Amino acid sequence: MITVFHFSVPVKKYQYLLTMIFVTEEINRNPKLIPNKSINFSFSPSTCDDSLIIVSYLLSREIKRIILPNYHCEINECGLSFTGPSWERSSKIGTFLSIIFNIGQVRLCDIHYGPFNSVLSDRLQYPYLYQIAPKETMLPFAIVSLMLHFNWIWVGLVISDGDQGIQFLSDFREKMQGNELCLAFVNVIPLNMDLYNTRAEKYYKQIVTSLANVVVIYGELNSTLEVSFRRWANLGIHRIWVTTSQWDVITNTGRDINFDSFYGAFTFSNHHHEIPNFKKFIQSMNTSQYPIDFSVLRSEWMYFHCLDIESKCRTQSKCALNNSLKWFASQGFDIAMNDESYNLYNAVYAWAYAYHAMYYEQVDVHPITSLCVPDCSKFYHTMKNIEFINPIGDLVTINEKRKCDADYDIFYISNYPQGLGIKVKIGQFTSYGSFGQQLYLSDEAIEWATESRQIPSSVCSETCKLGFRKFRHEGNAACCFDCFPCPENEISNKTDMDQCVKCPINQYASLEKNHCLQKTMKFLAYEDSLGIALACTALCFSTLTAVVLGVFVKHKNTPIVKANNRTNSYILLISLKFCFLCPLLFIGHPTTAKCILQQITFALLFTVAVSTVLAKTITVVLAFRATAPGQKLRGLLVSGAPNFIIPICTLIQLVLCGIWMGTSPPFVDTDEHLEHGYIIIVCNKGSDTAFYCVLGYLGSLAIGSFTVAFLARNLPDAFNEAKFLTFSMLVFCSVWVTFLPVYHSSKGIAMVIVEVFSILASSTGLISCIFFPKCYILLIRPSKNTLKMVKKNHIVQPTDF
Repeated sequence: MITVFHFSVPVKKYQYLLTMIFVTEEINRNPKLIPNKSINFSFSPSTCDDSLIIVSYLLSREIKRIILPNYHCEINECGLSFTGPSWERSSKIGTFLSIIFNIGQVRLCDIHYGPFNSVLSDRLQYPYLYQIAPKETMLPFAIVSLMLHFNWIWVGLVISDGDQGIQFLSDFREKMQGNELCLAFVNVIPLNMDLYNTRAEKYYKQIVTSLANVVVIYGELNSTLEVSFRRWANLGIHRIWVTTSQWDVITNTGRDINFDSFYGAFTFSNHHHEIPNFKKFIQSMNTSQYPIDFSVLRSEWMYFHCLDIESKCRTQSKCALNNSLKWFASQGFDIAMNDESYNLYNAVYAWAYAYHAMYYEQVDVHPITSLCVPDCSKFYHTMKNIEFINPIGDLVTINEKRKCDADYDIFYISNYPQGLGIKVKIGQFTSYGSFGQQLYLSDEAIEWATESRQIPSSVCSETCKLGFRKFRHEGNAACCFDCFPCPENEISNKTDMDQCVKCPINQYASLEKNHCLQKTMKFLAYEDSLGIALACTALCFSTLTAVVLGVFVKHKNTPIVKANNRTNSYILLISLKFCFLCPLLFIGHPTTAKCILQQITFALLFTVAVSTVLAKTITVVLAFRATAPGQKLRGLLVSGAPNFIIPICTLIQLVLCGIWMGTSPPFVDTDEHLEHGYIIIVCNKGSDTAFYCVLGYLGSLAIGSFTVAFLARNLPDAFNEAKFLTFSMLVFCSVWVTFLPVYHSSKGIAMVIVEVFSILASSTGLISCIFFPKCYILLIRPSKNTLKMVKKNHIVQPTDF
């Protein structure tokens, strides 16, 4: 039985009413659930909002009031009211019940079938008000998970100015922390309409000027928040709306919403199984059995959806309200249960199961007549702790301590050209799933619902690409930044990196600075063109020196060869031959042995060469001074004293090299920073002081040889080398004086090249200035290489000692 106190029911409330009719008839058909009783209810819809107050009570199955088989019973049942979906209406009813309970014959408690609200959980203020909906503590995290999936890092938030809205804001911000998500703006819409009107323009400008393409809305309908939402939609604000199921734009906005004004909407609805017989019941129900004016439903449905239906109704008999709602279903009337309808369905079953539990508890203890005047306090205590499995297999509990967090179905509401919206389930969020796997979205469903369109992004700044890093300005939100290229030899191999990463020491950054490349080992190699050129030059001059040595050996008995001690000439040529080969130790992959041999060989060979030049110069001086009248230097010349200059000078250099090798020998060194993309491998001198001491000693020998040769430059020059020795030492000293600053300012392979070039240049200067003129006489002008020419020039020939 249905008692109606207000016959004009707005179209939005028909779903709750139809749900109540369905569930009461379903329970009444089950004699085992509430024996000998039938559920009856009356309803009173509010005219100012979507609230619908339903008061339900029990009657005997056999007769309505007094006459029962075998006993007499007065009507004095424990009533129950169902209020919602607005929590404010439930709050008022709950406050009223706490006052009137236990006064007179009033026995009534209330179940709120709207979304769970923590305000209504205050048992002191609302002792007889219960909530059937699951908790929504995971809703902020579910929305944040959706934002992370679509990379929405810059979103707006619109909430009502109330405890529930502020709590949601706090939880939402907490879940956003650590995920690099930011709020572009927060509109806290005041509940007072007059106050809202003074700030409406500010809220509008804030959302229009924001770069956020996604706006999260949280709050109740029939409030200033809904007024604000409708105003923004009608003014053509293009945004993606993310909200809960009560904001479903298909079932809650009506025809005055502008579907062209938004990209789409994502709604979170509490997950529950579909009630299989509900749609069939609605489509086949006989409306004449119920004292409700369903004509209002048709007129309002036409107004909110399709004005041209009325013209079709004139030609279609099915349009007439022929005691069936099947026509409404064919026209798109949403007859599926939404969250509030499903909560109402469970609330009625909770009442039935509570009565069932109390009935079987008392039937064996008290006479059956005791149920005519039940203990309502005990009944309500039973009901607030009731927990059961509803007919479709979902667990339902009223006790808030055992109430679970809700799972959510995620729907996408898309816009079609004809101005109609379609709602498609695209995924699900499971509150108790493993971390990272709680959100599931179907790519196929998203592609179908969005018509293969890409979901718009919502960012404050464009993503920093690979090779760039974020640069945040002080005072700006963390999501607003500029993108700067990574510094030298640093990379960013992910987008939106806060800091670039340095490449390992053996790698270098690519030109795009998005990955590290392995550095190439670089040294003066034989494969390089310069290495080949220097090696060929060294081999050619070494061969040329060997040829000169062969020429001198072949003409060893000629005056020009015998002059100035031919043994010293042989020693000088042999040392120069190895000096030309010395650069080969500088070419190729450096090793410790090669690094040591480089310096020892270079130092000793050039010491031998320069000391030989010094010996030859002294020999020239002694030779001409020993033959002069009254000179006593002939003994030195005859004894071969100048020949001791070579081993003595070489021994001194050998000692210096020994000290060098013993204290800080050369070693293989690498330089990863000198040249981009390369690891330079060179020989480190070990001790620069020792190196320059060796080089300084060599220079002192060269300066000594130059000085002696310069003083002997005016001696008769038919076979006198003094001038050639002077010039050769001048070239030698010039090369090494130039070498010092150039070598000191060079790095890496350039140092090796400078040293090799100096060795080749100084060796070439010695052989060219000393031996080429003699080879010219030996090979081209042999006529000058005779004693006759000597006597002709009145020159005293120094003896070959």
